[in-house]
Amino acid sequence: MTAARNSAARNPLAALWWVPRGIIFGLMAFFIFGPLFNLLLWTVAEKWYFPYSLPLEYGFSSWAKVFAPRGGAMESLTNSLVVALLTVVVSLLLAIPAGYALARLKLPFRGLILLAFLIPQAFPNLTVYVNIARIFYEIKLNGTIPGVVLVHVSHGLVYAVWIATAAFSAIDVELEQAARNIGAGAFRAFLDVTLPLAAPGLMASAIFVFLESLDEFTGSYFVGAPDVNMLPLLLYTTAAGGNYQIASITALLLLVPSLVFMLIVERFLKADVLSRVGH
Repeated sequence: MTAARNSAARNPLAALWWVPRGIIFGLMAFFIFGPLFNLLLWTVAEKWYFPYSLPLEYGFSSWAKVFAPRGGAMESLTNSLVVALLTVVVSLLLAIPAGYALARLKLPFRGLILLAFLIPQAFPNLTVYVNIARIFYEIKLNGTIPGVVLVHVSHGLVYAVWIATAAFSAIDVELEQAARNIGAGAFRAFLDVTLPLAAPGLMASAIFVFLESLDEFTGSYFVGAPDVNMLPLLLYTTAAGGNYQIASITALLLLVPSLVFMLIVERFLKADVLSRVGH
């Protein structure tokens, strides 16, 4: 302690080392939490206009409008949750056998198969969804929940298959072989040994798919609108109309589950699983 004080006394600039770091961390906190604080203010602002930096009146009348029968928020929230849950179910039904095969079997062109799941992310979403909407219109899927689910699954499979493959790869194959040696069949060994061990990774995969579906706008717009109302569509229409209170409340409804689920993912996804993603 005395040596540090003597060093600071000899070199006054050394005592100011925390100033640039404090400025950097302060700016980072402002850019991260500033927009969130502004969002929260708009959710309770009754009257707020330039040049005032804070709302002139506070209240919850906008919340009542959002959740009123004619507000559209409850219908949009219900549709978003139903579509997200169905997307998770379909994605996992496809990803679990695919991930297990990619992790356990010596498949030719395994790397190309994994890369193929990234194709939906490789092209501009707008052009892809315009053509999907045209095809779905011809087969009567446009403007339906199954149609929206299929579009969301095309993006959700990226997370589902890659994380499922990593989860199964992180499990020692000898555990499954030990179950087979004491008389369990292949399917029984998978259900009793491999699947429970892979459950945390699969749960994290499901959460990623759920959040991706919940926030998906472009596919929901071109395939679902105007018959299937979703929260991202409500957020877009209210923000475009200048109703920032309703838009902020809708954005908060989308933000809260994202924050909660990301904390859950952080607990489920271990380092051994993350190290095998893409391998």
